[in-house]
Order: sequence, then structure tokens, then C-alpha cells
Amino acid sequence: MCRWMAYRGRPIRASELVVESQHSIVAQSLDSPLGAETVNGDGFGLGWYSVDADVPPGRYRSVEPAWNDQNLREIAAAVTSPLFLCHVRAAAGPPIQQTNCHPFVHDRWMLVHNGAIHGWPGLRRDLLLEVDPGLFPLVQGTTDTEVLFHLALTLGLRDDPPTALARAIGAVERVGRAHGVALPWQGTLGVSDGSTLWAVRYSTEGRTRTLFHSQDVPTLRQLYPSAERLDLFSDDAVVVVSEPLSDLPGVFVEVPEATLLTVDDDGLRHEPFAPAA
Repeated sequence: MCRWMAYRGRPIRASELVVESQHSIVAQSLDSPLGAETVNGDGFGLGWYSVDADVPPGRYRSVEPAWNDQNLREIAAAVTSPLFLCHVRAAAGPPIQQTNCHPFVHDRWMLVHNGAIHGWPGLRRDLLLEVDPGLFPLVQGTTDTEVLFHLALTLGLRDDPPTALARAIGAVERVGRAHGVALPWQGTLGVSDGSTLWAVRYSTEGRTRTLFHSQDVPTLRQLYPSAERLDLFSDDAVVVVSEPLSDLPGVFVEVPEATLLTVDDDGLRHEPFAPAA
């Protein structure tokens, strides 16, 4: 399917996680042990927020394999950000083109996805018609994820992200079943407005692609007191990843099935997630 990661915490160079960690997202683009596909070479994207909240989010996307793009390495080394998302793609049908590369962005909202809407070619028209007419012209690519993003915007993402995501995935399941697709939704989502980070792990079949978050930094400092790399991160820093960036025991915690993860100024919280009818 794909691999993605998100970071929220003290501003750091994006390359620290995107490129330089043991099993970085760039490394996972070439070798992804926990992924549905080992290689995720059908393009990538890096999206980031500035320390200045008045500056619009930045984004760099390419159809090149992430492991082979020197521009990604240079941009990631130049960007210092308190919140960024990176995605490497394994195309599941829609063509390899820049408009199909994640993250998808609207105003300050950014979304990445690992998974699929099963039966997408047959569901695409009906789901597109549920997108708000004012947002419809902004759908530039052909992926299920971009339509899901604009459907969530239609259903209130800007006011209540957890409810909007539940409604959007609920719409996918409703339309899918109307077309005879028994298990319409599969995947993990990462969503942000530049302040809060939300992540969802859910699939109709109850066997969702993997998702992890980092252990809290104070605990990691106790576990690994000689790990100088931890000095990079503030106590409230959180990394959310499709699969761990390190082999060290205890650094990453698996997100339970059917869970909404919220990371904000109050910390990290798990809540049950279910689609809304």
C-alpha cells in the first residue's frame, strides 16, 4: 500500500526522521518489512508547517522514488518544523503522477493515507458526487485518498475532525455496500491543521495496516540514558509511523485496532474509532 510518518514537537530538521533515522521513511520506501508491499517507489511527498503560524504549509511532491531523490534530502535538511508529515507511495491502481502523491493539502489541512477504498473504480463517481460543489473543482488527481480528504472537508473536518473522519469513512462503507463491496475501507490516516495531529487506524474487516506511535520521551530517556539522539526531542514530542523507525525495544507502541489518536498541547490520547452512519 504505502508508508507514512508524522512528527509533532519541538521544531527539528525534517531530515532527522525522514532520512537519518535507522529505518527512516526514505529507507522504508525501498525496504518496508511490515508493509503490504516491500517497495514503495511510486512517488512521495513531504508536507510541513512553519514555526510562524501565519505562513501557509509547505509541500514537496515527486513521482521519483524517495530513495532516489536528492532534492528530498536537501529540502528535508533545510526545513525546520514543529509538525511535518511524509508519505511514500505504492500505487494500488491510480496512475503515478504528482497530483496522486500525498500529502493532500487544503488551506492549513493536510492528510496522508496508507490503505485503499476497495472497489474504487466502481465507487468513485458516487463518492465524488458527495463532495461539496465548492470543493469539487479542487480534486486534481484520481486517487481514493484525495476524494476521502475532500469528503471529510465536506463533512466538517474544519470544525470537528474526529466526527468528520468518522462520517467520511462511514460514507465510503455505505456507498461500497450499496455496490456490493463487502469490505470497502482499509487504512490508516494522518491528519493535521498545523497545531493538532490526528491519526486513525481502522478497516471494515478489522485487520488494518500497521500504525505505531513513539513512547513518551521522558520514559525513553530512562530506558536509554546514553542515547544522545533523544536530546533532539522535547518531552512532548511524538512520532506517528506506519512502522517503527528504530529496532530499539520499547521506542514505538502499536496503535490498537479501531482507534483514533490525538496529539495536541494536552499530550497523546487514544479513543475508540467507529465510522458514523
